[in-house]
Amino acid sequence: MNSKPGWGWGALIGGVLSIPLIAISYLGFQAAALPFVPFDLFDWLARNLPTPLLTIGRSTIEEVVAAVQIGNSSDTAKTAENLMGILIVVAIGAIAGLFFFLLMNRLRATSTGAVPGLVLGVLAALPFLLFTLSVNLSAAADPLMAVIWIGALFAIWGLGVGWAYQRLSAPLPVPVRSSAAQPTTNAYAIDRRSFLVQVGAATATITVIGAGLGSLLSRRIAEEQSVAQLQAASVDSVGPEVTAEPLPNAADPVVPAPGTRSEITPLAEHYRIDIRSDPNGLDIPEEGYTLQFESAIPGEEGPIAEMTLDDIRNNFEPVSDYITMSCISNRVAGDLISTIKWTGARMKDVLATVEVPERATHLRIWGGDDFDETVALDVIENDERVMLCYAWEDKPLTSRHGFPLRIHIPNLYGMKQPKWITRIEFLEGDQDGYWVRRGWDKVASVMSTSVIDTVATENAFANAEGSTLIPIGGIAWAGDRGIAKVEVRIDGGDWVGAQIRSAVSDRTWNLWRYDWPFVEGDHTFEVRCVEGDGAMQMEAVAGTRPSGATGLHSVRTTVSGTFTLTPRPPLL
Repeated sequence: MNSKPGWGWGALIGGVLSIPLIAISYLGFQAAALPFVPFDLFDWLARNLPTPLLTIGRSTIEEVVAAVQIGNSSDTAKTAENLMGILIVVAIGAIAGLFFFLLMNRLRATSTGAVPGLVLGVLAALPFLLFTLSVNLSAAADPLMAVIWIGALFAIWGLGVGWAYQRLSAPLPVPVRSSAAQPTTNAYAIDRRSFLVQVGAATATITVIGAGLGSLLSRRIAEEQSVAQLQAASVDSVGPEVTAEPLPNAADPVVPAPGTRSEITPLAEHYRIDIRSDPNGLDIPEEGYTLQFESAIPGEEGPIAEMTLDDIRNNFEPVSDYITMSCISNRVAGDLISTIKWTGARMKDVLATVEVPERATHLRIWGGDDFDETVALDVIENDERVMLCYAWEDKPLTSRHGFPLRIHIPNLYGMKQPKWITRIEFLEGDQDGYWVRRGWDKVASVMSTSVIDTVATENAFANAEGSTLIPIGGIAWAGDRGIAKVEVRIDGGDWVGAQIRSAVSDRTWNLWRYDWPFVEGDHTFEVRCVEGDGAMQMEAVAGTRPSGATGLHSVRTTVSGTFTLTPRPPLL
């Protein structure tokens, strides 16, 4: 009996064999800095798909992140992107296997040999070679080695698919009936089922070994990078000696409500959003690094100057300040917002040492991840706070957060502020940056926001009159525009003023607190803020795209009358 396997078998075999291919690719990525196929595929798609498809994809990731919310949003989003890249590779493998089986059935060959499978592997490798050579940002291996690596991976995969087709096409015994009382034994079905089990077991073994070794290497590399960064931070001074000094607002009498986030975000918890699939950041060695200044003005193209990282650290007055930054994709009350101490050189001072072309009006700043954004020279000239940053929390930037350099521009979302900066071009006129070209807001000025972090029922206390009060607290932020007022509303009643703790700097969030007179039951708490110039926070609900989310944050909770009063806090 001879029955050709259908397209369903081709899709199954092609998809299943793609899984160990991914695992071995990951092992090569960790062991020898060779390309990891899903990363390169996803990064290529993110840069080349039409804007409507990118919008759908990004919205899908945001919905997934909001639904699962395991850990912080930036890490969850990166995991979702990586998973999508893996699933797309598996899907491509399944589609290729499907068409291969259909074609081979049409050729009516009983013995295929290795050639058709090898041809399939070569053809499948070609688009992945395009992805890698176009946008590879993670692998440090020589391009020729990358080509050989990807070619070998897909050749083996293609041979596997071809072998599976040949095996499934082999003649099988005609089904027989052992007796009148027993059903027909379908040897054909049993044999194919056994074959599938064998293939599944083999691919599972290879996948576990490849992915397991890759994960072990990944953890080892991360530990080595952490040790190296700590050693660099202790050996290479980044400004004056660090002392445990109190924050500038330490004397403010407003005590944050228990459960309110820290005024300063721990470095390890600072959000990170970028356009790369690799969750470990971009590794740009300091040795040999130079920041290139070039002219892109027609008729005047060419290099202008270059600076090492030490030039920027040592030749310009260091400036430091605490800065809150948010992603334009941050939802109302989302966690893609953080505050930390930045240190760097004034961009104005840096440009003063460069021969700026006479016709230049803007800079295009390029990151090592191929991200770009423009900034007007007038902005830099008129705002000394624009910073070419090289340190956070008095330590060199990590590879996850933009080492060696990133820029800070006050009052703008993170999408306008490149990191891993390698090149700066002078432009004659403005041009759209990476996310603007993909439909996001041209200006990207931060929207004011206020958030309820805590309704601290477990910290209820009695005031001087004997009334029970429950602390409520959170943050309010309006870029560099400041916060003049924070108000809270309970169950749709009147808005009442909250206490505002002084901001750490003119560019950080304010913590606020409201001590609510306890009333048992189910309650809805809302918050809003007023900017420093009197502008009210926008209450109309809008999504993150294209200009940033707006709307009021609300929390609904049940407050019971059974709790232990804590001692009254200091007078506020």
